[in-house]
Amino acid sequence: MLQERRAIRVELLLVFAITLGMSGARSLVRLVDSLLQPVPLNQQSVAINVPQARFDLLDLIAQLLSVAQLAAWGGLGLYLLWTGGIALKSLGLDRTRPLKDALGSLGLAAVIGIPGLGLYLLMYHLGFNLAVQPSTLDESWWRSAVLVLSAAGNAWAEETLVVGYLITRLGQQGWRPNAALLASAVLRGSYHLYQGFGGFLGNVVMGLVFGKVWQRTNRLWVLIAAHTLLDVVAFVGYTVLRGLVSWLP
Repeated sequence: MLQERRAIRVELLLVFAITLGMSGARSLVRLVDSLLQPVPLNQQSVAINVPQARFDLLDLIAQLLSVAQLAAWGGLGLYLLWTGGIALKSLGLDRTRPLKDALGSLGLAAVIGIPGLGLYLLMYHLGFNLAVQPSTLDESWWRSAVLVLSAAGNAWAEETLVVGYLITRLGQQGWRPNAALLASAVLRGSYHLYQGFGGFLGNVVMGLVFGKVWQRTNRLWVLIAAHTLLDVVAFVGYTVLRGLVSWLP
């Protein structure tokens, strides 16, 4: 049992050292760099989906490779749980209740999305957050499709790793459910630090809500679908509304 726990600790370190844990460390560095700039945070901006190549077709390929990486990250966490004897069905990754899962996703997205937008705007105007640009991709025939895939990739990687994988593994280490939930939420907030303190706080709250929903329902599809919907609205909606509404930074 002791050897198994040590193996899981090493596994956790390695998984997050190459995925979202490393993203959190880099995000902290980016926040410190922003704080050291001679202008306030709300006079700086940060983009999420950005061009990755100058030529249109190469940019499309690069964007799809980024989505594939996110899919692989999530798949890695699930594979490690599966090889450890944990059925994916027990995480809520089955197709036994699609209608209930879809309705739950819509409700969860509404609970998080509307207050989350208000918190972002408040923190931005108070000077605690950068202006977040969900997409700066050039107009192209593939832009909307790639943004939807990016949203799904982000949701898949984050919810499988930070909720399904991490909370399960911490439970196997003897962590209490609330302690594992808090660790999951703080990790989620950490890799959003590049957006500012509002990005961190908002995602910690989101992590607490999402994690608690999963702990009570064991329906990971609900979290993935809700997160995907939130990001699709943010990514695609921003490209539509940019320059048309005055309240959007």
